[in-house]
Amino acid sequence: MTDNVENLILDLVEWVGRIERTYPETMDAWRTSCPRLPVWEDANERGLVETAFANGQSLVRPTATGLAFLREKRPASYQQLFGTTD
Repeated sequence: MTDNVENLILDLVEWVGRIERTYPETMDAWRTSCPRLPVWEDANERGLVETAFANGQSLVRPTATGLAFLREKRPASYQQLFGTTD
């Protein structure tokens, strides 16, 4: 994976971790038709984000694997979201 795509995947995980995001909102922001930037597809394939149905809508959330990836690669961002690096 290129560094650019990995950084964008980290951006996506952090973005959905900050506040609850709907699936349509996420697709508007992150879907791309560029085969060189498969951010949404790669994040899904790697199990870093998930789509769940709650409160009558589809929501996108980081998975435990996604949060661990964020904590490993961007500990300051993880700490900002959760107040800890542990």
